[in-house]
Amino acid sequence: MHPTASDLLTRAVDDLAGSPKEGLGEERDSRWRGKRIVRVGEAWHLGVLLLTDTHALATAEVLRAADPGRRGYTAESARERAERRAEALKGGFDEGEVVHVGWSVIDVDAVDAGGASGPLALVDGIPSVRWSAAGGFMPLEAYLRERVELLRGAS
Repeated sequence: MHPTASDLLTRAVDDLAGSPKEGLGEERDSRWRGKRIVRVGEAWHLGVLLLTDTHALATAEVLRAADPGRRGYTAESARERAERRAEALKGGFDEGEVVHVGWSVIDVDAVDAGGASGPLALVDGIPSVRWSAAGGFMPLEAYLRERVELLRGAS
């Protein structure tokens, strides 16, 4: 019998205690304060997964809070990235701080029941993770072991 996705994620959270977390942000827009990205929590970043003390999240956009300065941009995409970094700074993140935006909650119970949610799925009875958009699935247990070791080694 293989451990469930819930069991594996709970063990990873326990193993990560004391390791550095990164900021979780959400976009806000108001008439008075304009567009900004505000802090709504923090999580451990494990590749395609973000783990909080209580939830598993699927990563999306990752950026670093920064002042856009006064630059000429050759590409529209570079200007947009600079604006996003400035929105995080305006929302209260510190200069240079990593911010995750657009993440989504993974339904781990659905995975444990044999389904899929976000990058997680039960494949042949084994909790698995799709580690890249183009990649296949790999066992979640091995993925978490490797990612936790990398994160703990970096702290």
